[in-house]
Amino acid sequence: MTTTADAAPNPAGGPYASRRACGGMRWRGHELAAMILGFIVFWPIGLAVIAWKIWQRRSGYPGDLKTFAQERVDDMRHKFGCAQRDAGWGSAKAWGLREAGAWAGGGATGNRAFDDWKSAELARLEEERRKLEEAQREFGEYLAHLRAARDREEFDRFRNERDAARARGEAGWRPFDPSKDNGGVA
Repeated sequence: MTTTADAAPNPAGGPYASRRACGGMRWRGHELAAMILGFIVFWPIGLAVIAWKIWQRRSGYPGDLKTFAQERVDDMRHKFGCAQRDAGWGSAKAWGLREAGAWAGGGATGNRAFDDWKSAELARLEEERRKLEEAQREFGEYLAHLRAARDREEFDRFRNERDAARARGEAGWRPFDPSKDNGGVA
């Protein structure tokens, strides 16, 4: 049994010509949402969605915007040798890398002695990084202790000066006057 598309090729041609002969593609919900949000966020995005829809109607492409985008992503991954589709965008596995350090040439070289030395150096550097983070944490605690001690000293000085001012019959604390400095004692 032959279909109309098989029996009489469409003179317009193209791989999706038979679909176009049936009246073109309808707008889908996510395509409408993409167009509306595109105009709201940045108007050229909305125009791009409309242009894509016009191209889809003229070429007879059967898929929707989501399918088209997924096909383009798969094409790019294939071109870059990244066959893992379900690994996620940000993972090293998605981009064909065995470890995060592979971006900087961190993959295996094939020379076992070099790879062992490199692994040992990376482990040493990781230990050094851990030690530096520990020292930074301890220094932060030390500074917090110094701040607390300084705050306590300043508060005690304030209380002593206020009590001395009250003992002299004054209303309360006044700004420090270096010309009348007697050590904070009345």
